[in-house]
Amino acid sequence: MTKGRFVQRSGAIVLRQAYLMRGSVARLVPLFAWVAVDMVLWGFITRYLNDVSHAGLNFVATLLGAVLLWDFFARVMQGVTTAFLEDVWSRNFLNLFATPLSMSEYLSGLVASSIATSAIGLAVMLLLATTCFGLSFLGYGLLLVPCIGLLFVFGIALGIAACAIVLRLGPASEWFVWPIPAVVAPFAGVFYPVATLPPWMQVVARLLPPSAVFEDMRRIVAGRSVSMMELAWGGGLAVAYLLLACWFFVRVYRHAVRTGLFARYSAENVG
Repeated sequence: MTKGRFVQRSGAIVLRQAYLMRGSVARLVPLFAWVAVDMVLWGFITRYLNDVSHAGLNFVATLLGAVLLWDFFARVMQGVTTAFLEDVWSRNFLNLFATPLSMSEYLSGLVASSIATSAIGLAVMLLLATTCFGLSFLGYGLLLVPCIGLLFVFGIALGIAACAIVLRLGPASEWFVWPIPAVVAPFAGVFYPVATLPPWMQVVARLLPPSAVFEDMRRIVAGRSVSMMELAWGGGLAVAYLLLACWFFVRVYRHAVRTGLFARYSAENVG
């Protein structure tokens, strides 16, 4: 397979999502509406905490920055799952895989769709956080780049794994997908240090890449040196989880083809 053909077929998946969004305000508005609500809500909360607290902490940098990064992670994951669920809702799987489209091309298209949608959400969040609440990302320095990259890779991994779960268990299992960021957040230490968790939760936290991001973010705000070893550990975990998620999805896909589970996604079964 040539590189040009791979890009063309993956781009077709992205183009389909673009056409869906262009033709539906209900799909377009959520790209920026909910992140805007989160930024405004948490922005005023952090401003209030700065006014009433005498701890000398900058809650805008600690809490609002954490909300922004966590929302970005959730948007990355949901960018993959939403593009996948569009095919579930429209019963489009048999149409897709009746073509020469390969699984790697399909997954690459989902990832590219997520990049586009999460970039829009991130731009809106940065604009609101900076202009309305004075959150300066220059204070985080260049560390912000690997942190965003780590969250992106782990978000893609969770998104692909969630798609595999829906493919294996059926369309109704999409309700297992939406709560995943909320379930992960308490273990990831988004708003508090991992040390405040019970010992068993700390063990789980060390196995979650986002915990390294938010621990280092708090160190920067507190004026302490960051742990590059911890960040490297989180990055290695994120890549490992991404490879594992891709392997899991391919295994589920092959099982669905072999056992006829794809029939649950055919147009004839609607209703």
